[in-house]
Amino acid sequence: MTDTPHRDAMSSFIYTSRAQRVVFGPGSLRGLTAELDALGLRRALVLCTPPQRAQAERVASLLGASRVAGIFDQAAMHVPIEIARQARQAAREHGADCAVAVGGGSTIGLGKAIALDSGLPVIAVPTTYAGSEMTPIYGITEAGLKKTGKDDRVLPRSVIYDPELSLSLPAAMSVTSGINALAHAAEGLYASDGNPIMDLMAQEGIRALARALPVIAGGAADEALRSARGDALYGAWLCGTVLGSVGMALHHKLCHTLGGSFNLPHAETHTIVLPQALAYNAPAAPRAMERITAALGVPNAAQGVFDLANALGAPTALREIGMREEDLDRACDIALRTPYPNPRPLDREALRALLQDAYDGTRPRS
Repeated sequence: MTDTPHRDAMSSFIYTSRAQRVVFGPGSLRGLTAELDALGLRRALVLCTPPQRAQAERVASLLGASRVAGIFDQAAMHVPIEIARQARQAAREHGADCAVAVGGGSTIGLGKAIALDSGLPVIAVPTTYAGSEMTPIYGITEAGLKKTGKDDRVLPRSVIYDPELSLSLPAAMSVTSGINALAHAAEGLYASDGNPIMDLMAQEGIRALARALPVIAGGAADEALRSARGDALYGAWLCGTVLGSVGMALHHKLCHTLGGSFNLPHAETHTIVLPQALAYNAPAAPRAMERITAALGVPNAAQGVFDLANALGAPTALREIGMREEDLDRACDIALRTPYPNPRPLDREALRALLQDAYDGTRPRS
């Protein structure tokens, strides 16, 4: 499989749109009750991680006691099946007719796990740049393996993007979350089922994040920081839309393997693997690399992403985030079992070398 040389409006493609409402802007969280009303919903189970309990309580207070079925604050990375079952039970016991997911990919992923089982609609309130809110993709980890799938039932019905909610997101987390979002767009540019609409969104999303992240990491003054937070959330929205509209490739397969089977942190894993995956695919996807370099303003896509992460203080090596070198062979084997479509065919030796470079934190050679 090779890169589509001229994917433009004259090419043949299929574009599928999905019904979803997006409310974007500072202070937009205050319209949450109106979103429930617009969807005919009455009682929400508010979801969050344990550290975001205070934020979830703020959301509950905005809704009012009569509209809150409860707060479930046990969302966890990679959506362990045990946590998903507990949340589903809580929704049933408290008579919830929807879930309001406040947080990043872990919390929104938990909302999706509830929707997959019960069909309850999800309203997403993202506080990071993960992008899960824009996709019908779900992932649940069971017995050490993360299983992913697509189902329109899990796509949040409404998404409230309020940049003010990300002001307290630590700079280091903002950087890795933003590069995670960038990865969605980068892979969309060489997706086997891509189209020119997604290409435009991907390039604009990458450009917005590349503009915003250095400002956020640099500790800018209040007005500049608020503007950068808006840019980053805008970029994450576009990148998430790309992820939800086209297929995933090698990068996401590796990250799902490393996260689900070795419990590595999600955004950091994406940050480390992306430049190596881009280097692997570069010979087979030259047009995609051109678009990435144009959006980043650099001469080389893989090196540009690596240098961006390195300059902003993000981790660049799997050994920094808990991966053991002796597990690299097993990770390679798992990734090869059910590979995603990819522009460059998967070769075990080359894939193992990619993982070694990611483990060591080697700057891509090309």
